[in-house]
Amino acid sequence: MAKKHFFRGRASLARAVCAVLLAVLLCVPAYAAETSLVPVGRTVGIQLQMPGALVVGLSTADCPSPAEAAGIRKGDLIVAIQGKSVGSASAFLEQVAQMDGSPVCITVERSGSRLDFSVTPSRTESGWVLGLWLRDSITGIGTLTYYDPETGSYGALGHPINDVDTGVRLPVGSGKLMDAEVTGVRPGQVGRPGELSGSFDFDHSCGSILINSDCGIFGHLDEIDAADAMPVATASEIHPGKASILSNVEGCTVTEYEIEIEQVQPGGTHPLCFRVTDQKLLAITGGIVQGMSGSPIIQDGKLVGAVTHVLINDPTRGYGIFIENMLDAAG
Repeated sequence: MAKKHFFRGRASLARAVCAVLLAVLLCVPAYAAETSLVPVGRTVGIQLQMPGALVVGLSTADCPSPAEAAGIRKGDLIVAIQGKSVGSASAFLEQVAQMDGSPVCITVERSGSRLDFSVTPSRTESGWVLGLWLRDSITGIGTLTYYDPETGSYGALGHPINDVDTGVRLPVGSGKLMDAEVTGVRPGQVGRPGELSGSFDFDHSCGSILINSDCGIFGHLDEIDAADAMPVATASEIHPGKASILSNVEGCTVTEYEIEIEQVQPGGTHPLCFRVTDQKLLAITGGIVQGMSGSPIIQDGKLVGAVTHVLINDPTRGYGIFIENMLDAAG
């Protein structure tokens, strides 16, 4: 029997994504071609595997960290040890288990460059140690923004998947989407963002993750329920006034909820500012909660953007990204 896994939303990704006041670094939009996309709003399970082992901490129980003394930093991605490629934390630990106390060469990626460090292990009661805390994958839930029926591609989240301990945008080695079901909601309150809880099945993939960018995650879907496509709006077409979002905050059901766009700021850090006005959504969630990032925003019959943030001091208000920024990042 397939094993189900349960996660809380945190705009998804089990301790790896923070949608609360998470800065969205917008690229200058180059997308202007007329097209139509399917707005989705469906919650999915997300699993991202990094192409190596991310350093999220530097310490040991009994002595200073040898890795830190050698120059390795939090946020470095370990890609090789003694010249042998490292594809995961477990692969790295297998190599570490063979240490005899001699210096080892560890290769990391940092800011686009590869660097080599000679690390001399320390002896402890449990054996030789390097003083590294590592992470190689994240898992959680997020929201699909759009689907392109012509190419099978999708966009989701509207913001990057960052590591919670280092703030590093996580590199993609491989990744997949899985069908998910929302199993619970913790409503948002002033000073405490709410969140969705969900479950999904690791054994059933419905799509891939190819890109983790400042404007969201992107890849291809293997399957999706058919829905009507709608035109995409340019930033110049978006205006303050009535709009709606599509969100999945109960079970597997996607519902359209009313919002009011309050500000449109092309080129700003938060180009869309809106307020939830739908009484049903306010009763269920209190407004915008973690896990709703990526919910498509619709205005005047066009797909205009996606939810990205909730304001900590007012959960009825949120920020969004222009859809053309997501399409530009998707390439």
